Amino acid sequence: MLAVRLHPEGLGIDEIDKPSPAAGDVLVRVHAAAITRGELEWPTDRLPAIVSYELSGVVVDTGEEVFALTPFDRDGVAAEFAAVPAEVLARKPSRLSHVEAAALLMGGLSAWQGLFDHGHLGRGERVVITGSGGGVGHLAVQLARHAGADVVEDGPADLVFDTVGGSLPTARRVVTIAAEAPGADYFVVEPNREQLGELARLANGGELRPAVDSTFPLEDAGAAFERLAARGKRGKVVLDVAGS
Repeated sequence: MLAVRLHPEGLGIDEIDKPSPAAGDVLVRVHAAAITRGELEWPTDRLPAIVSYELSGVVVDTGEEVFALTPFDRDGVAAEFAAVPAEVLARKPSRLSHVEAAALLMGGLSAWQGLFDHGHLGRGERVVITGSGGGVGHLAVQLARHAGADVVEDGPADLVFDTVGGSLPTARRVVTIAAEAPGADYFVVEPNREQLGELARLANGGELRPAVDSTFPLEDAGAAFERLAARGKRGKVVLDVAGS
């Protein structure tokens, strides 16, 4: 199969063996894989490594359409097939294409965990979301409004959810995915099947829509990462693996 792998000398499109699922894994035919900043800066002791941890695809054995944010401590999913832990797979939102579903994963889970798990956002509270047009921010705005919160541009606020870093308005609670800061709750997103189910439900109901900046075939992964670093990007950059 073809896979996008990072080597010490750079990115490559490699022909490698199809993975054999270990106990607890499921073999998925990958239809789309989203990419994020920083994936080309992994330490050399991890290389070569397949990039991306955000996939939408089809379970080979059953034909079920699924999507998942996969664990960061194993190989990625920017390949024609991926072995994925069954415990992180959720049913793909039927209203979204595979490309759109892949674009929802990391941003949607980051937004959910930042607002609710760490930020404890409640109905009627005021929340400032920095980077509200970004990959995480635009989904956080939609989720906060759906939860009945008041999304505002300036403090004072009950919660600041920081996705970009820099100076922040005054708030009773501050949660950040940008950088550790005094008084702020910094976290790294984690895979979560149950939360993906909630995101899928909202997407199927038309209440949550991920933005896709651009798509590239697997063979043009280099151009995809160039787009990721370019100015003016809005939404996720996604590898359309199966031409969906």
